[in-house]
Amino acid sequence: MRATEKLLLKTNDADAISIRAIATAVRVTPPSIYMHFESKEQLILAVCEREFEVFGALLAEASEGISDPVEAVAAMGRAYVKFGLEHPEQYRFLFMSPKPEWAVSDHRSKDLSGFGRLVELVERCIAVGAFTAGDAFAIACGLWTAVHGVTSLLIANPHFPWPPIDDLVEQGIDVHCRGLRS
Repeated sequence: MRATEKLLLKTNDADAISIRAIATAVRVTPPSIYMHFESKEQLILAVCEREFEVFGALLAEASEGISDPVEAVAAMGRAYVKFGLEHPEQYRFLFMSPKPEWAVSDHRSKDLSGFGRLVELVERCIAVGAFTAGDAFAIACGLWTAVHGVTSLLIANPHFPWPPIDDLVEQGIDVHCRGLRS
């Protein structure tokens, strides 16, 4: 799995990786990989799931124990950006590289990525009247695009004269959440 992750990070393209290349990297024969994974796709999904588990755990930890759902949303946003900046190559693969249809048709990734938790928090925000009533899924998508945009720009343009990163992140989250308030 480590060799597959390295190849994914190097190529940034799941379709460009072959079982033969993975086997060569770990010095085994291609058929021996099939003893552990039924297909290349299953192996790549396993790698992604492992990364998403780490990512999802960080998001859960960031929002755990916060009773105010809006503050929990903000805490998840801060953790999202922090993960991206501390793991830029993994972030690029998980969120910035095109995914083949087989990779996104597996709904486990949605659950592992923390997106389901975000939708639940948005639903709580709506239920307590903190956010205007609306489609929780669509609102969560909007929140995700906000933190993804900041994270992607910070990774892709590290030499831009950004204001202090913590301030930039706080402002972006605050502006977005304020716009959703009832």
